[in-house]
Amino acid sequence: MRFSIHTLGTRGDTQPYLALSRGLRAHGHGVLIVAPAQFADMAAAEGVAFAPLPAEFLAVLDSPEAKQVIGSAGTGFGAGFKLLKFYREISRRLLDAEWKAARDFAPDAILFHPKALGAPHIAAKLGVPLFLASPLPGFTPTSAFPTPVLPFPSLGPLNRASHALMIHGGSLLFGKTIRAWRVDALGLSARGKAAPLAGTLYGYSPYVLPKPHDWDADVAVTGYWFLDTPNWSPDGELAAFLAAGEPPIYVGFGSMPGVDPQRMASVVVAGLKRADKRGVLATAGGALGQIEPSQHIHVIVGAPHDRLFPLMHATLHHGGAGTTGAALRAGKPMAICPFFGDQPFWARRVVALGVGPKPLDKKAMTADDLAAAFLAMDNHDMRARAADLGVAIRAENGVDAAVRFIVEGACCGL
Repeated sequence: MRFSIHTLGTRGDTQPYLALSRGLRAHGHGVLIVAPAQFADMAAAEGVAFAPLPAEFLAVLDSPEAKQVIGSAGTGFGAGFKLLKFYREISRRLLDAEWKAARDFAPDAILFHPKALGAPHIAAKLGVPLFLASPLPGFTPTSAFPTPVLPFPSLGPLNRASHALMIHGGSLLFGKTIRAWRVDALGLSARGKAAPLAGTLYGYSPYVLPKPHDWDADVAVTGYWFLDTPNWSPDGELAAFLAAGEPPIYVGFGSMPGVDPQRMASVVVAGLKRADKRGVLATAGGALGQIEPSQHIHVIVGAPHDRLFPLMHATLHHGGAGTTGAALRAGKPMAICPFFGDQPFWARRVVALGVGPKPLDKKAMTADDLAAAFLAMDNHDMRARAADLGVAIRAENGVDAAVRFIVEGACCGL
């Protein structure tokens, strides 16, 4: 079978789908990845067919205006909602590129990240099964928890209704553009229905967030979709740093842009010093500014989390779904400093699981706050819980479970 996988977002919104492509291709299926142009090299390294979406989508995050929003709007829904206005002017180009990629590839089924708003309409045009594949929940109503973009652990009887924010948000905000595109590009009626879902799969561990009892069999919580890099090993400088003392704390904020990167770097270094901890600081993404290496601080651009995190004492990161999953699989405690979106949700889950201290505030945290978080991760019980959870997650194979679910559903839908 031929599957096109449509995704939109940062590296964390692309890497899990490359893992799915690896699993599907291992079972003999053809795959096309449709993603922002910046990830062409990642797809090439996998040897998977790739169709680029306009690079402007990711470039927006590095604009001064977007950084100001991220820095001033807090976390969760507020920042994410305010960022949407920057995407309206490029939304039609994204939809056109998505359609061209699928039309040329002629898939037998489509998998899509929820941000890939064109996929459900493209599946309707092509008459092929459609699967929603997401690294985070929020697209299937449940009474078990509220939508992840709201800053509440529970809304009680309103939990189920709150999921409409994520389920319908994109279609409402970009509805005018989508309706015009359906007519002009797809030859469909402006207000016709998108394709129904053949299935929904969530790429996180049920040990981290169990499948709710009110989800049916057409919804699967498969386990994480890890894209492992078994051939990576630390370079000479990093290996020497690791061998020179106690395991360090990893600090990195993924693809998050630098709101006040120099302040963030200074506070992190000071917090490590006050806690008497060594640190490996990853600067990719720009959230951390210039850092002077020292006997206790080693600076890297980045490294594969699946190989690096097991070498660490603990981690501090932004709380992206993929980074959180990698840290949990390593069996190490983590502190989370969320920036926006679903990151506060994963921070709350980490606290609820007892494998990390309370979340840090990116705007207000001090060196003392960081030192307290670093020292909290020395707690014996916290470390034991993290280790046990890591064992459970390492025993899962989320990619294989996802592939079985997808292929079975696609065959039934054809």
